Amino acid sequence: MDKKLKIGISACVMGEPVRYDRGHKKSNFCVDQLSDFADFKPVCPEMAIGLPVPRPTIRQIMRDNIITVSRPDGSGDVTDKLTEFGQKAAQHYGDLAGFVFCAKSPSCGMERVKVYHHHGKGSESTGVGVFAQQVMELNPLLPCEENGRLNDPVIRENFITRIFTYQKWLDLKASGITKHKLITFHSVHKYLVMSHHVESYRELGRLLGRADIELDELANRYIAGLMEALKNKASRRSHTNTLQHLQGYFKRDLDEAKRKELTDEIAAYHQGLQPLLVPLTLIKHYLIEYPNAYLQEQVYLNPHPKELRLRYGY
Repeated sequence: MDKKLKIGISACVMGEPVRYDRGHKKSNFCVDQLSDFADFKPVCPEMAIGLPVPRPTIRQIMRDNIITVSRPDGSGDVTDKLTEFGQKAAQHYGDLAGFVFCAKSPSCGMERVKVYHHHGKGSESTGVGVFAQQVMELNPLLPCEENGRLNDPVIRENFITRIFTYQKWLDLKASGITKHKLITFHSVHKYLVMSHHVESYRELGRLLGRADIELDELANRYIAGLMEALKNKASRRSHTNTLQHLQGYFKRDLDEAKRKELTDEIAAYHQGLQPLLVPLTLIKHYLIEYPNAYLQEQVYLNPHPKELRLRYGY
């Protein structure tokens, strides 16, 4: 990789002691592994608006169908300050490839943030962190995830796939989009999209085949469709379908024994007997023996650095 990704991150997830109790929520994956490929831009919105460390806890409170962020007793309302800071900060995140938020935080949680009733009895996990909400609404294409969910191998691989894909898109935009570049971009991402959402694979192909849409609108609709498709987590079934499509490119090259070997490896993966890496490694081996320029360019085979070992566990 020529350059590192730029990724926004809640400062506590980077291990900075910025929480109300001087604690942190360090993500070992982000700090110890992903940092080899990314420059993080940490932010603590609560400190950014002037709250000290340590500080009284704040929470989301529902009163008259309006959610505010304040101390548990309702004092020290910082809703407007967090909102304004989020809006200003989000306008400068156009060069980010992704964002990692701190789960359950009243400022940074992406979802399921506790919203307390104003009378203090009970809560519902229906809120979105005020800062996170601004970032996501003003940057709808930006891949976002929470620290805790990155411990799940499928969610982790999905997020990392999205940030590396989005970085490629940012690079394409910076180089100047043309119809040819757009079609080439889609061409190398086709099987990646298929592995996540086969209908989007078809829809994006049809979209690029249209001649009645201006280039800027076409590009905007394409990347919106692509990033939405990649939010779907690839399953064993969808990976198996994609692997079988790749297998078809070798039908004239492989002898009966090699065809059976590849078929058996794909079937074993589908049955959950081995990780995705096994049939993929065999396909890559056959690509060395029987080169195919189109397949060799497919992002699906290498959507992220192998050093992250994201396809070893499922």
